[in-house]
Amino acid sequence: MARSNGGIIGKTNKTSFGKNTLTSKTSSGNLQTTQPGTRLMTALLVAGGGGGGGMPSSPDHVSGGGGAGGTRVLENLEVCGATAYPVTIGGGGNAGGTGAPGTCGNAGGSGSNSVAVIAGTTYTNCGGGGAGGAPPGRNSGLAGGSGGGGASAGGGPGSCNKGAGTCGQGNPGGRGFDAPPPSLTGGGGGGASAVGEAGNPPTRGGNGGAGLDVTPFFGCAPQPVYIANGSNAGVTAPGVFGGGGGGAFFSPSGTQGAGGTGGGGNARSAGANAFDGIANSGGGAGGVGGPGSFAGGAGGSGIVIVKELNKASGVWSMQSQMSAKQQGTWPEIGFDLDYLVVAGGGAGGVRGGGGGAGGYRASGYGPSPLQGSALFLKPGAHAITIGGGATGTNNQPDINKGSNSILSTITSTGGGGGLSGATAGCGSSACAAGGSGGGGGAPTGSGPHGPGGSGDTPPTSPAQGNDGGAGSQRSGGGGGGATAAGGGGSPNGNAGAGGAGATNNINNSCTAYAGGGGGAVAPNGPGGSAGSGGTGGGGAGVKASGNCSGFNGNSGSANTGGGGGAASAGPNGTGGTGGSGGSGIVIVRGPSAVTFSVAPGTNSTATHPGGDKLATFTVSGTLTVS
Repeated sequence: MARSNGGIIGKTNKTSFGKNTLTSKTSSGNLQTTQPGTRLMTALLVAGGGGGGGMPSSPDHVSGGGGAGGTRVLENLEVCGATAYPVTIGGGGNAGGTGAPGTCGNAGGSGSNSVAVIAGTTYTNCGGGGAGGAPPGRNSGLAGGSGGGGASAGGGPGSCNKGAGTCGQGNPGGRGFDAPPPSLTGGGGGGASAVGEAGNPPTRGGNGGAGLDVTPFFGCAPQPVYIANGSNAGVTAPGVFGGGGGGAFFSPSGTQGAGGTGGGGNARSAGANAFDGIANSGGGAGGVGGPGSFAGGAGGSGIVIVKELNKASGVWSMQSQMSAKQQGTWPEIGFDLDYLVVAGGGAGGVRGGGGGAGGYRASGYGPSPLQGSALFLKPGAHAITIGGGATGTNNQPDINKGSNSILSTITSTGGGGGLSGATAGCGSSACAAGGSGGGGGAPTGSGPHGPGGSGDTPPTSPAQGNDGGAGSQRSGGGGGGATAAGGGGSPNGNAGAGGAGATNNINNSCTAYAGGGGGAVAPNGPGGSAGSGGTGGGGAGVKASGNCSGFNGNSGSANTGGGGGAASAGPNGTGGTGGSGGSGIVIVRGPSAVTFSVAPGTNSTATHPGGDKLATFTVSGTLTVS
């Protein structure tokens, strides 16, 4: 019997060229149209969080926290290119009222569902369960994506006044606890990855359950699709969604339940209404404690985030192969591989600027503006070059640049060397330019206070780095980093900080790379502070003090490409040694069908938890692909 897949036994895998594009949708409508080559996507679907319970003036009771909206990641969805898919974004549940005429009762309302229709399949996430409110009215939390926390009324060790969570989308809320005032406590709302905590008399209300960390799917923070942190709620900026709301405690002297990470609102004691869940986090709202008459918080609205995948399966149907052969488009044998290539950092100057970070180039898993295209490699041996960090010296005229790292056609340029007091006007020097530029020098007199070296030299797309900061009298500039330019020195003041690097999750480690080195403060500088190293291995600069000769700059961290920190000098003018730049690194990631071997043995291979293969190079060597 003929097979519809052209002779391949089993399921034919999809190949997708979505460029790892990240988009989000915070209101109902169509998702952004997919890339023409996209055939697979991963989506985060979050429903609206439940509202927190309210508090009437009498009787004396407290309310629970709202449950988080249903939160789940849908992996490897088969889609069509150049297509817009409709979504409905669930709103947050209403806040529980005070029981006054015209209000909607004391219990929190449940959040609304979020729905995505993708390639003919409808995916629905349930809104978070509303919290139980103080009587009169419902005191039990409602079931939902995650369940609402119970009020103190009807609560206790054996009670079931908590809401259940929907399987695969969240967790139950915590029960409240009825005890003599002031020991009344409400339960925390359930979160996407943890249950809400039960009320804990006599000290505090139950904390909201923690939300879901989505960075393994969408990359390390920061990402433009993640939600900024809000006040009085669990953090969201690290890439966490769906936190439960905190349960209340009766006495103002006790501890109110904290909202779960992922936007859950904190509970609040007498004197004001409870805190809302963070908008577009799916966070549940906080409950409110007595005495007094106050409202709970409103649940946070939902969100949809989509990543259009780059993926080469290595398996095609016979029909696809024949068609491509006839059209002359059948690909060569090989693999589309993701990569991280970081060059060696520049050394810090003497009485000068910080070293520039080594060039940073990556195909994904880091900040979306810095994601290039995947690299096609044929089976066989491929030379890998790891750029060394420049060695710092105590000779002022020296400008010491890092070395390049190379993977096939991808070259990241060594970081520019930091300028010194004697070379402050040499910002155009080729040795000060590089992947990121070195910081400007710090002359003690009125000599030239030149700019830092140029970053992204030679230019790449996306850019591999940024400029070094300008030096000033007695304060050097910071070296440039992968995501930010180095800070400028302030005349007779603070030296510039190294530019920030980029965090990348290609190997499931969320490690920062390519931070710039900090500038130094020259002798007799009045009260200024040396520049800190940029996140991603940048070494800190130093400041001279006392009557010593020299102060050495701090080196950049090994295998991060961090720039070295600048050295200062003692009052007698003897210079310290500039910090050396950190060495570079190359990491390659391929589909499960590929096999990597590496040489020498200092380098390593591994398997990602999702099944992809990894090869990590910390010294130059050979990658064999098969």
